[in-house]
This record gives sequence, structure tokens and C-alpha cells, in this order.
Amino acid sequence: MAVDERSPSPVVPGAGPGGGTAAVVGVLSIAVFMSSLDLFIVNLAFPSIGEEYAGAELGALSWVLNAYTIVFAAVLVPAGRWADRVGRRRALVAGLAVFTVGSLLCGTAPGVGWLVAARAVQAVGAGVMVPASLSLLLAVVPPERRARALGSWSALGALGAALGPVIGGALVEIGWRWVFWVNLPVGVVAVVLALRLVPESRDLTRRSRPDLFGALLLALAVGLVAAALVEAPDWGWTSRGTLGLLVAAVLCAAALVVRSAGHPAPVLAPGLLRSRSFSGAGAASVLYYAAFGAFLLNTVEFLTQVWRFTPLEAGLAIAPGPLMVLPFARLVAPRLIPLLGGVGRVAALGCGLGAVGQGVWLLLLQAEPAYATHLLPAQLIGGAGVGLAIPSLLGAGSAGLPAADLGTGSGVLNMARQVGTVLGVAALVAALTVPAPDPLTALRHGIALTIAFFAAAAVVCLAVLVRPARPPVRR
Repeated sequence: MAVDERSPSPVVPGAGPGGGTAAVVGVLSIAVFMSSLDLFIVNLAFPSIGEEYAGAELGALSWVLNAYTIVFAAVLVPAGRWADRVGRRRALVAGLAVFTVGSLLCGTAPGVGWLVAARAVQAVGAGVMVPASLSLLLAVVPPERRARALGSWSALGALGAALGPVIGGALVEIGWRWVFWVNLPVGVVAVVLALRLVPESRDLTRRSRPDLFGALLLALAVGLVAAALVEAPDWGWTSRGTLGLLVAAVLCAAALVVRSAGHPAPVLAPGLLRSRSFSGAGAASVLYYAAFGAFLLNTVEFLTQVWRFTPLEAGLAIAPGPLMVLPFARLVAPRLIPLLGGVGRVAALGCGLGAVGQGVWLLLLQAEPAYATHLLPAQLIGGAGVGLAIPSLLGAGSAGLPAADLGTGSGVLNMARQVGTVLGVAALVAALTVPAPDPLTALRHGIALTIAFFAAAAVVCLAVLVRPARPPVRR
């Protein structure tokens, strides 16, 4: 069943042969769970990968994560526009297939370079399937049930990211390649279910081709900034190499802005960005996911390098935080919106809880393992914050999106999340490699950086997202 998005409502009352709306939401949530899971599932595999690949350092291994995230971010918006044109279910199935093939290549990579390249293939698949899944969800679910469905979708995405180290830690005990091979059966099942249960949806009015060169400029801008942050501790913050990378990043970003202003299908859609709620949610998402990415990697490094936990023990130690996400996203956040006076304040509260959780950890941090009294409270507070912040940011950004821009808008919002993750991980690597008298001091620097990102996200939410949303202007 195809949907003509020129109609006033994109809602599809049915859900395809053999499935209801809940089943469709479940299938679509698999896509975001898988893509988010693979953002962080490799963290606990870093030591094992480094041992097999001639002891690669953290800076080099961070590109196994950053390559995925940068390509993911660059692909999202063009893929969203492509999905609007050719059919969102078709794009979802294609993305799932590419992601699954990329996972197979990651698991068979003979070296770090090959692994980074295979992660880029994975990211292309993820970048196609995520905006397609979100735009399909917005098209299928009736407006009165959309907030809860968005909460489930985004919560499962956050759960996937947070469970990455947990699942990764368990799989590394078998072998680090299983971190990627675990996606193969899930990907095959998701393709079959999507073809059986998910209805087709497309924008029949869209004719412009996605801006692939703009996507390349975006990838270069983000990648150059990440490279500068990773290499600056060794090269020097004022060295020619570091400054050259930053200048090149600024030039690529400027070229992207100029190109987007005149392109019929730009990566940065000016019409969407003129919406206060949309652009505010995007900016807050960049800062929040910078904190989220830095927090996860910093926690993994602390548990494995300072407390000397095994990968499985570290994964289990992180698990209580992710377990807080789904109930807070599904049950608590929707009830807080009317109580606090809007989704922006709920998002700010979630960001603030993230900062509080990290502050508690900073105060209690010690070299001797004391999980229940020192790390667990921070995990629980932070997990609650994730459950409040992520669906609220997504809800604030997608409120009022024109029907024909569902794929594009969701691509921009997800792009903001990936850009934030890249910058957060790169900034954390820079913080951890700054000379320090002991590993604990370096980790304190990482926690302070994370608190700053969370707090900045909360400020943006309060400054921008507490006012009533205005619908984006369609370009």
C-alpha cells in the first residue's frame, strides 16, 4: 500500500497483511535498536581488537567507532530524502540488507583498516534504515498515539546504545568478531518482517535528487574535527596539523551551508532549520549525545583499566542504567509533560539528571572497586535521565513536521545525534590522553567534560524548547 503524501494526513490505518500497528512499530524499532547498538557495542571489544591487531592504541581504535558514526551522520539526510522519493519501506529493507552485509564484513576483517572500512559499509545501511523507520512510524501511527510510539522507538534506540557495552562484553568472551556476527540473524529476520508487516509510504510530489556532495562535505567537516580532537594531544593544540584540520573543517562546513542554501534537496534544509523547536532539538541533541557517547566510553575505560573488570563484568556493571531507560521513556516521560508544562522541560530535566549522575560519580570516584555505593547510583540516575531526555528531544523536534518531510526531518534529527556522538567520543579521547599524574585524574577530566555537555544540553532545552512549537517551513 502506497501513501500519497499530498493528502493532509500521512496516517495509514492498516498495517499491512498479517500485522497491526503495534507489530509494525515493533519491526521499525528493530532498525533503530540495531543501529544504536552498533554505535557502542565495539567499546568493550577494543582491548581484544587491539591485541589481535598488533596492539592498536585507543586513538586508532576510536576510528572503528567514529567511522561508523561519521558515515552514519552523513548518510541520514540524503537517505531520508531518497526514502521519501522511492518508498520508505523499500529504503528500510535496503538499509537492513546493507547493514547485515556490513556486519558480515566487520566480522571477517583481517586488519584495523579493513574493519574501519567495513564499519563504513555498516553505517551506510544504518543511515538508510533509521530515517526510513522513523518516517514510516510517523506515517503508520495515528496522531493521538504517536507520542507513545515515538517514546518506544526512541527509547529502544537509547536502550540499544546503552546496552552496546553490555552485549559487547558478553560476546567478547566468545570472540570479538561475534560483536558483529550477532547482527546477521537479526537482520535477516527484520527484512522478512518488514516485507510482511510494514505498509509502503512515499512522497509522490518529491522529484529532487538527494545532495550526495553535500553529504560528503558533512562527513569531511565532522571527520576533520574528530581527527583534530584525537590527534591534538600528540601534535599540540596550536600545531600546524591541528589548526590545519580545524580550518579545513570550517571550510567544509561553510561550503555545506552555501550549497544547502541553493540546492533543491539540501543536507541542511533551511526551511526546517528555521523552526525554533526543530533547530533547538537538533542543537540540544548534538550536545546530549556528545555527553552520552563520552559517558559510555569513559565508563568502559574506567571499569576495564582502573577497576580491572573483565569485558563481561564491565558490561553487567553498566546494565542497570539501560534498564531504567524504557520505563522512564514509556511511563514517566508522558506523564511529566503536562505536569511540567511541555516536552522541552522534560528534556531539560533528563539532561540535568545526566549531569547530576555524572556529578555523583565524580564525587565518589575511587581506585578501589566499590560498585554498589560508588558507580551504581550514578548509573541509575543517568539511566533515568536518558529515558526522559531522548524521546522528549525527538518529540520536540518532530512536532509539526510536514508529512512530505518526515524522512528528511527524521534524518536531520538523527544526524544531530550522530554528530554529537562523534564529537563527544573524540573530545573524550583528547581528554584521556592529556598528560595526568594517574589514570584516575584523567578519568576525572573525562567526567567533567561529560557534565559540561549534559549541562549545556539542558540550557539549550530551557532556552529554546520551552515555548510552543511552530511548524517548520517546508522548502
